[in-house]
Order: sequence, then structure tokens, then C-alpha cells
Amino acid sequence: MARPHDTIAALATPTGTSAIAVVRASGPDTARLAKDILGALPLPRMVTRADYRDHAGVVVDDVLATFFQGPRSYTGDDSLEVSCHGNPFIAQRILEDLFARGCRPAEPGEFTQRAFLNGLMDLTQAEAVMDLIHACSERALAAANQQLRGSLGGHMKELMDAVLRILARIEAYIDFPEEDLPPEDRGSIANELQNLGELTNNLLATSRYSELLRDGIKLVIVGAPNAGKSSLLNRLVGRERALVSPEPGTTRDFIEDRILLGHSLIRIIDTAGLNPEPTPLEKLGIEKTFEQISEADLFLFVVDGMPFELTIPTELKPYFREGNCIIVFNKNDLHRYTTSITDCPNVPTVSVSAMTGNGIAELIATVKKHVATYRPESSDEIVAINARHNQALAQVIQCIALAQTKLAKGEPIELLASDLRGALSFFGEILGKTDNERVLDVLFSKFCIGK
Repeated sequence: MARPHDTIAALATPTGTSAIAVVRASGPDTARLAKDILGALPLPRMVTRADYRDHAGVVVDDVLATFFQGPRSYTGDDSLEVSCHGNPFIAQRILEDLFARGCRPAEPGEFTQRAFLNGLMDLTQAEAVMDLIHACSERALAAANQQLRGSLGGHMKELMDAVLRILARIEAYIDFPEEDLPPEDRGSIANELQNLGELTNNLLATSRYSELLRDGIKLVIVGAPNAGKSSLLNRLVGRERALVSPEPGTTRDFIEDRILLGHSLIRIIDTAGLNPEPTPLEKLGIEKTFEQISEADLFLFVVDGMPFELTIPTELKPYFREGNCIIVFNKNDLHRYTTSITDCPNVPTVSVSAMTGNGIAELIATVKKHVATYRPESSDEIVAINARHNQALAQVIQCIALAQTKLAKGEPIELLASDLRGALSFFGEILGKTDNERVLDVLFSKFCIGK
């Protein structure tokens, strides 16, 4: 992908009719293009109103243009942003004119990749740009903003500095082999390696929270047929998302919708009722129910609130544990109940009427309380790694463990240095300090065109 000597152009706003559209160009030929198109080169970082004239001199539109002189631009190269009227035909005319003048179409993520290659951001910050675009909750947005400002990169650099300090001490003994490593220094290095491993593991532990931020917390509604699961889904999402009928077994497949609860994105999934004597079609629906159950973060176990002794169905027990389940007694508008819970005494219960909305506020508050427990950090800072970081940090942990084992066995100090250099290399992969063109191409290809 990386062809830094090309001047690239792309639409930076979604396609379709809108109030305005923004066309972006960047590269070494941008200043000349801006002067030719607008009649004069605009002052850097100053919005200029002008006629956009194509290469034949025909006025395409009355536009606002902003010229960014490198390196004080998003990409680090000279860049031009043209805001035109949001007619797709006008935006396409401007793009085609830029291509006719020598620009080439930008590939997905190429503007951000140039910013990375020009040293304006590390790779964790580049990834944060994509997270920022796709954030669906306040918490995910806050995490992306912090990462974009270098929060995760700062943690990585602190860990790299810790590795370098240990490595410097070890290499001093390698350079002066006549000086044997005394026992007290071995103990000190062992302590530093232990601390480094704990800090890296703490960062690695945020991987699951990162998934929840990006994809949402998966809340699965389960229960017997006709317990009111679909009615509860409709009440929570605020619209008629699922069909509701007095006939049991209306839901034959799972239904998913998304809502925001507080600062978090929740994926609510209504499932087929767990009928102990299912029809062949119901049986297929129940199989899909258990597929969703196996991936759930939180359950709402919905039961008809009639007087009876509640026991969790045997097939569900392996999935339920304290902290991931809320028992919802539904239909409290129809009957009072005195239910005893025999095998899940520590699971919170809420009484609701999905039909009238009674008790729903309490249920939402209980869900929020559970969701709050998923956040691993106690400070205001949100550090959440993605799958790529996770893989590299796991390799770092392995390198540290190997160094600890060799140190404990009294093996040659040179072997420890090799393991620590390996840890540095994996930290470098996270920040983009190592030259791996294939990894970069895969990463930036996931971006939208124009970013």
C-alpha cells in the first residue's frame, strides 16, 4: 500500500446526498494542485472560499478549501480539504478532476497510514482512529479518545523502558565477563522481571474488556415458552422488535437488538423458549438458543411470576454463576407470587411487568450494576487492548517467563539478554516500531476509504 511519493485523493464523508461533502487530497503535488484549482494557494490552515475550477477551467462548485502544509497536517504531508455542496454528482466531479490532474484514488486507511509512517502517531494511536469512528457507546468513545492521545502507547513505552533497564544491567556483565553476576544482583533482576511480568499481565487482562467496549455486552434473555421474553425485549428496546402472541413458542430463532444503558452498549438477544417437549422446529430454535447462551456475558432468566418453587433448568446450570444472571419474575400485573429459590440463592431477582412497564426501571438499574463490574480499571483511565496487542503481549509474557527460568537455573546471562530482546521486539510490534509491511497493510485495509 505504501507509495509515499503519490498524491492521493478520496471522499472523506459518506456517499449520498447531504448538506456538505468533503474531498481530501494529500501528497507532494498538493500545493501545486491547490494553486491551479483555486487560482492561488490558500494560507495554511485558513479556510478560503473560492470557485473550484476543473482542468478545463469550468466552475464545478462554490467551495470552502483548507490547505494544510506538511508536517502540520493529519498525514504529515501537504494536504487539501475541499468542502463542497453535498450533491454526490458534485463530489464525484471534483474527485474525477483530481484524478485527471494526476492524483490516484486513496486506498482504505491510506491517509492514516501516512500519518503513522511520517511519525505523527504510533500504531496504537492509528488503531484508535478506527475505534473512534466505530465507537457505539460513551465508554468506547472515551477509550478510543484516550488511546488516540497515546494512553496505551504510554503504557507500552513504560514497559519497554523497564525491559531496557534490566537489559542494560545484564549487558554490562556481558561486556565485562570477568565481573561475575553477584547473588544480590540476580535477586534484584528476578524481582524486576517479576514486576515486569505482573504489569504486562495486568495489561493483558484488559483484552476481554476491550471486546466488550467494541462489540457490546451480550445480554441473553432465556426462559420457558410464553414467559414473556419477547415482550421484555420490546420493552427494553422501546419498540415492537419481536412478535408477541399468547401462543407459546412464537420465537423460533434468536432476535438481536442494541441499546445504550448508561455509558455501555448492550446487545440484547431474545431466544427461543426452552420447551422440555419441543416440536422439531422448536428443537432447532433451542439449539440456536444454546449457541447464544455459550457466548453470553449476562443472562436475564425470565419466569412467569406465579407461585412455585424455582429451580434453574439442569441444562442451564453450567452457564449460570453468581454475577452473570438476573432472575426476572414477569407478569406481576397479573398475579402476586411467593417464590422460593432453591438452587441460586445469591442471584438477584427483579419483579416486572413487561406489558405495563412496572419494575423495568429497577431491572435496568440492576443490569447497570452488573455491567459496571466488567470494567477492570479503578482509575478514570481506560486501557483496553485489541486482539493484535493481546497476541504480542502473550509472546512478551512467554519471553519474560523464559528469562525467569534461566535466571533461576543460573544459566549464562547472555541467554537472558536474548529473551529480553525478544520481549522488546514484541512490544515494538504493538507500537509499530518493527518493519512489518504485511501487518501494516492488513491493519490499514480495515479502515474506510478517505481516512
